[in-house]
Amino acid sequence: MRVLVVEDDPDLLRIVRDIFEGEGYLTDAAEAGDEGYYAADQAIHDLIVLDVLLPGMSGVEIVKRLRARSILTPVILLTAKDAVADRVAGLDAGADDYITKPFAVSELLARSRAVLRRRGTLDQEGDLTCGPIRLVPTGKAAFCNDATLNLTATEYELLEYFLCNVGRILTREQIFDRVWGFESGSAITAVEVYVYHLRKKLAAHDIDAYLRTVRGIGYMFKGEPHVQ
Repeated sequence: MRVLVVEDDPDLLRIVRDIFEGEGYLTDAAEAGDEGYYAADQAIHDLIVLDVLLPGMSGVEIVKRLRARSILTPVILLTAKDAVADRVAGLDAGADDYITKPFAVSELLARSRAVLRRRGTLDQEGDLTCGPIRLVPTGKAAFCNDATLNLTATEYELLEYFLCNVGRILTREQIFDRVWGFESGSAITAVEVYVYHLRKKLAAHDIDAYLRTVRGIGYMFKGEPHVQ
């Protein structure tokens, strides 16, 4: 799972990143509204934790622009305890939840899991599933029915991204930015190489038909296997 944290207080930004990374999430960060909007607009994150009061562009404005572009990534707003108007404006703009500062680590994580469950990203056990495939994000483990899928760390991240976006076409650029990161020194051809290796491991369990190539664009993971 990949989380974008947008917060202009560098100390709080570091704390929130550490919270999510301690739970096994990948994180990206931004300290200004414009920078945060650019990162969120790439549509490669599973969750956005967004301060309301930011330099450049407010958190509420970021939510409005994302929803206007049909980017439905779940958003949790960080607000001051007495900022009722900001919370209302953010929820009306399309945010999924809010949490007031200061907050407990357990509350932030619980609200994040609840938002992801409501969006259908996680099931009640906190796992990702599609057909016979089940991923356990907390342990980076992958299964087909009761059999273990022996994936490398990169293959796991790739499969996790597909399962977070079942039925959605993902471009090679989106996949690269999500799995390898914005500042990776790897070439984008790494996407095709790792998709090939992932397909081979899925094929060993007769489940490679779920993963389809969309010619000239990228890939799509379907909820039902594709029959040629």
